[in-house]
This record gives sequence, structure tokens and C-alpha cells, in this order.
Amino acid sequence: MDNREEVKTFLTSRRAKIGPGEAGLIDSGRRRVPGLRRSEVADLAGVSVEYYAQLERGDLAGVSGSVLDAVARALRLDEAERAHLADLARTAGPAARPHRRRPAQQIRPGLTRILDGMTAIPAMVNNGRLDALAANPLGMALFAPVFADPARPAGQIANHARFTFLHPRAHAFWPDWDRAADDAVATLRTEAGRDPYDKQLSDLVGELSTRSDAFRTRWAAHDVRLHRTGTKHLHHPVVGDLHLTYEVLDLAADPGLSLIAFTAPPGTPDADALELLASWAATHTPADALTPPGRTAT
Repeated sequence: MDNREEVKTFLTSRRAKIGPGEAGLIDSGRRRVPGLRRSEVADLAGVSVEYYAQLERGDLAGVSGSVLDAVARALRLDEAERAHLADLARTAGPAARPHRRRPAQQIRPGLTRILDGMTAIPAMVNNGRLDALAANPLGMALFAPVFADPARPAGQIANHARFTFLHPRAHAFWPDWDRAADDAVATLRTEAGRDPYDKQLSDLVGELSTRSDAFRTRWAAHDVRLHRTGTKHLHHPVVGDLHLTYEVLDLAADPGLSLIAFTAPPGTPDADALELLASWAATHTPADALTPPGRTAT
């Protein structure tokens, strides 16, 4: 087993996104396919056409960092795409199976205490597959539809991607559903580059590809993204619209896990809504937020 097909499709898809003008080249005529020609990428990267063709056939095994950097510049890759290309090179070849430490499935007690101590801030711990491994009470309340999905089989961990693509409430929860869907797939694609041998991730991708045309289309685009900070826009079934800043903190002691915290500027309607949600969460469970249409949560 190797990642040749992944490498091939990723490089081909990035080349197709760049027009000659963007690369500083003069378009010499009509093109049979969109984007740059292989020969043009090779010239921009300072390698032979034959060598670049070898790379685009999926053979990144043994490629130097300087060549990867040159190809990344030629293809105008952003930071996330550069990191993904480096991951693909690191895991290239049938003998290159990485000895990556698997993310923990159980949260350490010390980390649980940190989560619980963040009483005014929704926070959770996710892995690269977007499994929601733990959350503090306010985090559970904020993502109530994700955690309280009645259709989730017993023992199955709540998963943000599965919720986004398969849950009937997802479109209401995410006002900009397309953005949420793009982010989820880009995160999974990034994780697949880091560890192509993660069977649980492969199973998740297979499930979503089978059950969701929207996921399958996005997965085929090979887009990747780094999620470190930004704004989440969601419509909560109890407190309504929320626009929250999020920060993603990688956990050095638990490789593969990240703590995500959500905040709102003091004195804003979003901060008031978080306070209201905290008050509601003190006497309700996430399942209480899933009231039938026409009824109001109390």
C-alpha cells in the first residue's frame, strides 16, 4: 500500500487551478485542459519535464526538501497545501509507513480538569478525524445537536463531519453550511495526508462518500486547510445566532489532539447569548435543545 494516487491527484488538481497569467507566463494558445502544462510547472520549478512527470505520477519517495519547495512555489501552494505536500512526501513509497503515534481515544484526567475549569468558555477536544472526544458543559451545550444526535449508534463518538453531512439539523445549525462542509472535508483531507494508514479515518471517508454526494464532490477536490483561529457562525436551537471566535491549541502531550475554545468580545450580543446558554446548560442536557419544531426549549 502507498499513496501514489493521492500524490498524483493532489498535484494534478493544484496544477489545474493555476492559469498562465497567474504564474507570470504568456498564454501561447488554447489548452486542452485547464491550468498549467507539466512542462511549464517543470520550468518554473527548475527541474526537467521528465522528473516533474515522475513526481506527478505519484513518486515522491526520496524527493529533497528543496525540490518540494520549488514545486510548491511553482504551483503557488499556500501554507496548508505546502504542509500537505510535505506530509505526502514523508509517507511516500510502500516502505514508508510512518510510525505515527495514534491519537488517544481517552482524555487524560488533567485535561478534563482544565476543560471543566473553563466555566465561561465553551471548549472541546477533537482529533484529526473530527471526533469530539470531550467537552466542558458549555461546549456540550453549544454543540448540543452534535452531541445529542439520537440516531448515533450507542458507543459511537460524536463526529463533526458526520453531523455536518448526514444530520438533518446540520443546515439549520450552520447558517453557512457550505463553508462548514468545506472546512470539515479540508480538515479530513489534511489528516489523511498526515496518516494515510488510519483505518478509522478511511472508514469514515468511505461512509460519508457513500452516503453524501456533497461530501464525495468535496473530497474529490483535494482541498486542504489549516485551522488555527477564525470565526464560527452557527444558529443554536436555544439562543439563536452566534458568531464566535475560535482558537485551536495543539496538545503537545497528546499528539493528534487539539483543544478548541470559543469566545465572544465582552458586552456584545454574542457574549450575552453565551451567558444565557450557560444559564440554560446549568439545568438542561444537550438533548433538551433538540425540541420538535413548533416547541420552545425552556
